[in-house]
Amino acid sequence: MQHLWSPWRSEYIQTFSEKSEAKPAKSDCFLCHALLDAEHNHENLVVARREYCFVIMNRYPYNSGHIMVVPNRHCGELRLFRDEELTNLMLTTREAEEVLHRVYKPHGINVGMNLGAAAGAGVPDHLHVHLVPRWNGDVNFMPVLADIKIVSETLESAWNRLAEAFA
Repeated sequence: MQHLWSPWRSEYIQTFSEKSEAKPAKSDCFLCHALLDAEHNHENLVVARREYCFVIMNRYPYNSGHIMVVPNRHCGELRLFRDEELTNLMLTTREAEEVLHRVYKPHGINVGMNLGAAAGAGVPDHLHVHLVPRWNGDVNFMPVLADIKIVSETLESAWNRLAEAFA
């Protein structure tokens, strides 16, 4: 791979970060809505609540068992969280990993977060950690040929299994 150095582009790129972008209010955030609507965990796909964060299923999962660990505070940048919030986020992520291994017995788990829209965050203003169970051979030709992802379990079934395991 060759590198093409163009340091003058940094001025152009910085203009994007200097522009103020409208951030959705907490009331517009589906993660905040799920946090505040504790009476409807099932409908909101929340499977666990902890001191500074909660665990929610992805409504459009990459695989069965795709969950997200979400801080209670509406904030999209790691650097702005307090130590106790980050500690609870990581401890809950570890707990979520343990639950996924117990419930789904995956061969591996993708764990990650996208910080900012440019990094691929679908909800850039409310940080969340994705955990996606993976199995050897779980990728087939359907996404490539038909642009279709097969998820082998209903959200209802997954919620029941995960909520029980987190309880």
